[in-house]
Amino acid sequence: MKSKFLAAGAVLALAAAVPVLAHHSFAAEFDASKAIRLTGTLTKIEWTNPHSYFYVDVKDEKGQIANWGCEGAGPGALSRRGFKRGDIKIGDTLIVDGYRAKDGSRLIDARRVTLPDGRNIYGGTPGDGGPGDTGPGGATAASKP
Repeated sequence: MKSKFLAAGAVLALAAAVPVLAHHSFAAEFDASKAIRLTGTLTKIEWTNPHSYFYVDVKDEKGQIANWGCEGAGPGALSRRGFKRGDIKIGDTLIVDGYRAKDGSRLIDARRVTLPDGRNIYGGTPGDGGPGDTGPGGATAASKP
């Protein structure tokens, strides 16, 4: 009986650790000296914890289309800032201001997202130490430009 409790405890401990492994500071993955603005068409949305991801097709100066991943705060944090699931849909045009991944991949930390209705949402993860971070509570604001 005691071994069943130990096994159950081990499984719960491992399950609780999985989200922690996925979470990281801004500086671990992104470069604050490489600011970028993307304007593109939304192709995919992943409302996951601890980070949400959305993907946009962006046309470069040569007319080539590249798909970029944009990492933001978790769904709960975004919702508290006024950014809800129904605010964007596949095919919408978004403007995303953020910082490139250190590895040079097409991934950015989405610090500000301009929604189709003109609202600007702070997309950073609260307490990640990245540009614009105000600490554990994160920045607030769903504002019109």
